[in-house]
Amino acid sequence: MRLGLSSPLAHSGPKEWASKMKELGCGSVVFPLDYTAPEKEIAAYTDAARENDLLIAEVGIWRNVLARDSMERETARTYAVGQLRLAEEIGARCCVNIAGTWGGPVWDGGYRENYLPECRDAIIEWSRELIDTVHPVHTKFSLEPMPWMLPSSPDEYLDLLRDVNREAFGVHMDIINMINTPRRYFFAEDFLRECFDKLGSQILSCHLKDIQLLEELTFQLREVPCGKGSFPLAAYLAMADQQNRDMPMIIEHLNTDSEYLASLAYVKQLLPKQKRDP
Repeated sequence: MRLGLSSPLAHSGPKEWASKMKELGCGSVVFPLDYTAPEKEIAAYTDAARENDLLIAEVGIWRNVLARDSMERETARTYAVGQLRLAEEIGARCCVNIAGTWGGPVWDGGYRENYLPECRDAIIEWSRELIDTVHPVHTKFSLEPMPWMLPSSPDEYLDLLRDVNREAFGVHMDIINMINTPRRYFFAEDFLRECFDKLGSQILSCHLKDIQLLEELTFQLREVPCGKGSFPLAAYLAMADQQNRDMPMIIEHLNTDSEYLASLAYVKQLLPKQKRDP
């Protein structure tokens, strides 16, 4: 697999950014610019990544394309089209978003409405519209699983793949976001196998983080830095590598450069010795 960080870390320009990632032992990156950046700057970061053998794993959207408010929704959809075009231009493995919600004010929040048939229909319709607008060939659009919106299980993802029915629609794997039941938490390796057995050949990029069960009632989980929880990260890495030797594994949701470096150091210790160094 190719480790990466969702943060670009502190840097002064594209050459320093790429060389620092390579020196740290990363083999993949999240593109640090969006489609509104100057073309020369986009080209400079793209070239720096390629010169350092850094696979551009993801271009993020991270907007609520299902928002009830029409202005918010159209602004989000315009941004999504721009980001998918950027991903196509730079040859990223995927352009990723969450499905979105129309159930409440939090753009990535959990609401009953997220599971209504009408919401599912809107996800499918918009995914097709986005792909058919851009016609990507070198990248794919994907949805990050979430604990409380579609897709929240591998079977829900399979159903979406079938119903979106576009070659340019693939899988983004955030396994921790799907750990939303006690059984998935306590039998995490079984759930990992299920995910890779069902989705493996279509997985484009993976997020890498850890999770911890809180002791108070009721069932509550907290996302934590790698190594601070109980998720079988070594098994996750091994299954991803077995599926695809170039699978991006992106460490995310940390607050500082030092936290990213600490998580990266921990994850590298889990790798076979020959894979630890660049």
